[in-house]
Amino acid sequence: MDQIGKNIKAYREAKGLTQEQLADQMGVTRQAVSNWENMKTQPDIDTLFRLAQIFGISVEELIYGEKRETVTNVTHVTHQTVQNIKKGISFGSTLAMVISFVKWQSIGWAILHGLMSWVYVIYFAIKY
Repeated sequence: MDQIGKNIKAYREAKGLTQEQLADQMGVTRQAVSNWENMKTQPDIDTLFRLAQIFGISVEELIYGEKRETVTNVTHVTHQTVQNIKKGISFGSTLAMVISFVKWQSIGWAILHGLMSWVYVIYFAIKY
């Protein structure tokens, strides 16, 4: 978090703004901007959001100084999770159909239980 002050100063200078100009845009004093940059105080989350808007960056970039690679990793994990869920749904539906057919000796019941398992999965996918 102690990086925030350095980042505020770097982005402010990159935009060609003085502390006074940034303070005017933010509705704070020049001393407040100076305190942030010198790490005497830290801006709250609303102030970080407003600073990020002024600089045209994300709050994450303001805090860490650059875009982080975790966004790509999260996308990859999410894609892998979706693939695993699809495999689980397929296996569960097939298992429900096989058990139903074995128990009741009817393809109709097997299809019905296979469809019911899909309804169950869709319900929980929407709920969560």
